[in-house]
Amino acid sequence: MVYQQSIGAVCNLDWPRSNFLVQVLDDSDDAATSALIREEVEKWQREGVRVLYRHRVIRDGYKAGNLKSAMNCSYVKDYEFVVIFDADFQPQEDFLKLTVPHFKGKEDVGLVQARWSFVNKDENLLTRLQNINLCFHFEVEQQVNGAFLNFFGFNGTAGVWRIKALEDSGGWMERTTVEDMDIAVRAHLKGWKFLYLNDVECQCELPESYEAYRKQQHRWHSGPMQLFRLCFVDIIKSKIGFWKKFNLIFLFFLLRKLILPFYSFTLFCVILPMTMFAPEAELPAWVVCYIPATMSLLNILPAPKSFPFIVPYLLFENTMSVTKFNA
Repeated sequence: MVYQQSIGAVCNLDWPRSNFLVQVLDDSDDAATSALIREEVEKWQREGVRVLYRHRVIRDGYKAGNLKSAMNCSYVKDYEFVVIFDADFQPQEDFLKLTVPHFKGKEDVGLVQARWSFVNKDENLLTRLQNINLCFHFEVEQQVNGAFLNFFGFNGTAGVWRIKALEDSGGWMERTTVEDMDIAVRAHLKGWKFLYLNDVECQCELPESYEAYRKQQHRWHSGPMQLFRLCFVDIIKSKIGFWKKFNLIFLFFLLRKLILPFYSFTLFCVILPMTMFAPEAELPAWVVCYIPATMSLLNILPAPKSFPFIVPYLLFENTMSVTKFNA
């Protein structure tokens, strides 16, 4: 089962066992599931791993509340860094050795983020199409922002945080559905720098059903808009440079999460269908063809093996624009 693979992968990390502590944070309300997870933790405890099982009865704040609760434990003060893995992530044994050294001698680095790789990317057409989007996200968006701005959105998992940076930025907050993006923006405004490691991968799973994917995309687009409304004034008032403010406001929030879904939705779901009732209407080829084709080609370049799926990818993304724009 997934929880066994994930707990086993983390407990097998190649690091002195006296120097790291594993917390398994269980927010499940299923007693049978919790019993199985507790049993797995106890198994690793018997093997000498310093691992603790934490189960919350009151699930306030969901993931953000769970992380906040865990970071408030008294023993956290004995540690300098915290690494976060979602329940379906399986880090390689050398994950810490490839990430933690990047903090050495760089007191202003608050986050080191690894990229995701997907064990089920070839499971079905849906996972293949998701892989296209996420390859572009990691290999282009994250790398470019990390290289030129020392900032990118924390992916919520497979990242190592300097605990001082979390505390300085106000810690985990429950005000949006994207607690990972929230803490990243606040840390950026405080002057902390981020490093992205494209060559360090952490395996995970993609949603294999349309319903699970739709819910994920709705959260990934509604949450940033919630956050933008909450932090817009803070961005304007912050001491970061003009171009970093421009990047946050226009590129990070508005272009990715509002303008592009709006363009796709209005063009393919409103304007083009309306032309069926007005045959004399003519749309420029660059609007109907060249811009969508160029955007799709650019998105698919980081995943060259996916070129045979470019047509279903274009159709699927335009369909998903309804969900994204609605969010």
